[in-house]
Amino acid sequence: MTSDSFTRTVTSGTLVLDGGLSNQLEAAGHDLSDELWSARLLAEEPEAVVAAHRAYYEAGADVAITASYQATFEGFARRGIGRERARELIASSVELARDAATGFDRPLWVAASAGPYGAMLADGSEYRGRYGLSEEELYAFHRPRLEVLAEAAPDAFALETVPDADEARALVRAVRGLGVPAWLSYSVEGDRTRAGQPLAEAFAVAADTEEVVAVGVNCCAPGDVEGAVRTAARVTGKPVVVYPNSGEEWDAEARGWAGRATFAPDRVTAWRDAGARLIGGCCRVGPDAVAGIAAALGR
Repeated sequence: MTSDSFTRTVTSGTLVLDGGLSNQLEAAGHDLSDELWSARLLAEEPEAVVAAHRAYYEAGADVAITASYQATFEGFARRGIGRERARELIASSVELARDAATGFDRPLWVAASAGPYGAMLADGSEYRGRYGLSEEELYAFHRPRLEVLAEAAPDAFALETVPDADEARALVRAVRGLGVPAWLSYSVEGDRTRAGQPLAEAFAVAADTEEVVAVGVNCCAPGDVEGAVRTAARVTGKPVVVYPNSGEEWDAEARGWAGRATFAPDRVTAWRDAGARLIGGCCRVGPDAVAGIAAALGR
């Protein structure tokens, strides 16, 4: 598809997003206990990434989010991967999602993931924000990777799991002029960002930016979604994107999930009615749950 058709569809209808890429890869037997996380497989087992994306398309997802969340020049450099090869790997994330979309008889889209600065650090700071960097430093981190992803021609950018309105300001600047629409989604706790800012203040960062076609939340508890949807719609007037976790919580020290799942596909109609137009799941939400989302939305 094209970025223009993506924008038109988001503003006029509802799209089903995929679920957690990492849990689908782990379910297929791949070890992701690595600082590069799923991005490692871009180099080592790209066919596994294609298979994971395809599983979500087959489950009813309209949009696949690429394996570039943790794919950064800095992260690859720590593994001895040079800048040119890193460019190839980052761009390949879009190509692999495109490959997975072949053979279907319905429109499908690819959203290029750009995770927060804290994802590159791989120390759990993506759930805290406030890295001690200026907006200019964060812009300088994000812009080069976004330029590479834009050259690969995704339908959209997924500026996702953003913990901090300060980083959101840098990301909003970084997508300007690249010719690719974006959604901006925060990781939240209750009615605040992970860094503690009120959601109304955080969503307002993107309210006047033409490139940002949707705002919302991801990688959060399902119970935090509906209130965030209403706030995002009220503050920005834009379509809203939501893709929460299963409800379990990530223990950064133990590098594992704890608690019980509370994600239920029957919640999605309330999210849609509140203003959500892009609806899916994040960590620990698999193809079966995505199929349930599609069914609940009458897809």
